[in-house]
Amino acid sequence: MKIDFEHGQAAHCESGVTSNLLKKISNGKITEPLAFGIGAGLFFVYVPLIKINNGPAIAFRSMPGFIFNRTCKSLGIPVVQKKFSSKEKAEAALMESLEAGQPVGAQVGVYYLSYFPKEYRFHFNAHNLIVFGKEGDNYLISDPIMEHATTLTSYELERVRFAKGALAPKGQLYYPGNQMPITDDQIRQAIKNGIKKNAFTMLSIPGPFAGVSGISYTGRKIKTWRDKLGIKTAGLYLAQLVRMQEEIGTGGGGFRYIYAAFLQQANDYLPNADLLKASEMFTQAGDLWRTAAVQAAGIYKGRIGSQDDFNIMGDYLLEIAEIEKKAFTILKNIKW
Repeated sequence: MKIDFEHGQAAHCESGVTSNLLKKISNGKITEPLAFGIGAGLFFVYVPLIKINNGPAIAFRSMPGFIFNRTCKSLGIPVVQKKFSSKEKAEAALMESLEAGQPVGAQVGVYYLSYFPKEYRFHFNAHNLIVFGKEGDNYLISDPIMEHATTLTSYELERVRFAKGALAPKGQLYYPGNQMPITDDQIRQAIKNGIKKNAFTMLSIPGPFAGVSGISYTGRKIKTWRDKLGIKTAGLYLAQLVRMQEEIGTGGGGFRYIYAAFLQQANDYLPNADLLKASEMFTQAGDLWRTAAVQAAGIYKGRIGSQDDFNIMGDYLLEIAEIEKKAFTILKNIKW
């Protein structure tokens, strides 16, 4: 049993899954950057009291599931989303969808994905992939960060769908609730909605931990880590920041590059010089995130480690925060 589905490689799992699930009804118009931007996927949050893999919780994108749900909502597409209390019910629902010809998105844990290289397997439960068929005991898998479609056995898929720990997926499945064609007018309105939502989440969430405030807050904290935490723990914290940016993200500030591409594509639908200006600024921010990752790696690998090195690292984030604040302020003030 194999559904008529075309695998597409992407930079990031959820935006890739979203664009691939919407590819047919959008006639290929919903690209990964458009899905990411319409879904208001760009974010930053630093939560020091929550620990993941012995480091503080840090994220460079919105919460898992938000990109798909927001994109569909902005396009006027209903979402079918299910979690399960039992593995048997989860597999029955998956088979029911596949037999109806519906490929489904699934949230899974990374640690037991057999087709991942071992160095990329760690306990992270918010990866996304698409299941689009079954042949014998093998489910057909479209993981958008892989070059080609692959397979998982029934046991392997069950294991990653019910991974334990933070953000446990609980067998979650999701897919668009109808197959009505997506029009250009829908895309234009969805672009406006996505930009408005992302400007709010980056500029207006109260408190110091999220959005551009969270970036600058983290930058200031990094400057204190060496004295407060000691060089070893401070290095581990910086390793966590890089891990969340590079391995769970898209590498080198990739979310910023995707958002820059979104604004360029948005300009094709809604021509506006401010979109292109902001796009250039997010590319600049992506370059600085990449530079900051190199600095952090030098510290946690022990090549550098003076207080000046931590100050430089913190200053990178303060500069990034200022750039992203200016860019989102430009987007917020666009008169459509």
